[in-house]
Amino acid sequence: MSTNSPTIPPDVAAHVLAHYGRGGYPAGDWAEDLIGLISRADNINRDRFAAGFPEYVAAITAIKYDPNGVAYLLDLAAGRCPRCKKDDGPIAESGLCEACAQPMPLDGVA
Repeated sequence: MSTNSPTIPPDVAAHVLAHYGRGGYPAGDWAEDLIGLISRADNINRDRFAAGFPEYVAAITAIKYDPNGVAYLLDLAAGRCPRCKKDDGPIAESGLCEACAQPMPLDGVA
């Protein structure tokens, strides 16, 4: 399995949450079928899905295996930073807000 952790877009988080009945909004037929297939896949086939759909696999893995996965996906779907829970700034490529993605060093000098 890959050690890369893809950034989960808000719409993917919302689709996966809806599939599991935890909020969000439903995906279209094709994406809903994809979520169902990934959810039922064994580890080998989940890794194969991850090659083409890493965001969906990451979101499904979070909701199924992470005790805080639902809260994490709810934050992403709402556009909040999963670390500081604020939604007042742009989200960086890492999935965190810019302030959390590039924190100021403790000595105050960048």
